[in-house]
Amino acid sequence: MKKNSIIIIIALCLAGNLTVAQSKSFTSFDGVKIAFTDEGQGNPVLLVHGFINSSASWGNSPLKKDLLEKGYRIIIPDLRGNGNSDKPQDDKAYENDAEVKDLKLLMNHLNIKKYKAIGYSRGSIVLAKLLTKDKRIEKAVLGGMGIDFTNPDWDRRIMFAKAFDGEVTNATKGAVEYAKSINADLRSLHLQQKYQPVTSKKQLAKITVPILVICGDEDVDNGNAHELSATFKNATLKKVPGDHNGTYRTKAFSQAIIQFLNQ
Repeated sequence: MKKNSIIIIIALCLAGNLTVAQSKSFTSFDGVKIAFTDEGQGNPVLLVHGFINSSASWGNSPLKKDLLEKGYRIIIPDLRGNGNSDKPQDDKAYENDAEVKDLKLLMNHLNIKKYKAIGYSRGSIVLAKLLTKDKRIEKAVLGGMGIDFTNPDWDRRIMFAKAFDGEVTNATKGAVEYAKSINADLRSLHLQQKYQPVTSKKQLAKITVPILVICGDEDVDNGNAHELSATFKNATLKKVPGDHNGTYRTKAFSQAIIQFLNQ
């Protein structure tokens, strides 16, 4: 890189016009390394990614850009088994809501006193359980999710758990092929589904913080979003244009969340 280019980048960073993500990590309760990025200086917001994904999924999203522009501090982990985090291969590493413990300990590690949290797809499932475990969350957004994850015998979860253990069907073939194409860890993905957190409707009904349930108007992958919203004491349902895989990358998704967070 030319000297002048380096000077320009440094100048932009100092001026606050460019934020460079630096990958960090901490060691969780069982010795598993959890990678994360931490950008911005304002009120903290935790972003939780979905299945067969990582913190990179938020990287170029309008939401992350808009949150930083609005002055928020953005913390994005790679859930265990994904991205730059460790990918343990034994069942014990995923049992008993291990991913939820990771997130809580991450916020402890960063000395966060209060924060807002946003999940998408499977990230919303993990976040729902976190809401029952961490009283520091002031507001939460559950994106791309309906009511079905509250069922411990959810057929879709079981179907994907089997798929990443070798029992592939026409419905899961595309997901398995995609995971292989990005060199994702199939054993870990199997265990993530096998031990995916389950939060009952009764548990959700006890949550009192403001919740935004948001999904694409063409997204029916994970059950009824209206039913999920109605389960909470203090929730709003918002539908924006899009399907399950694309909604979180849209400007409309970002604008709805920013409006909710700023209320």
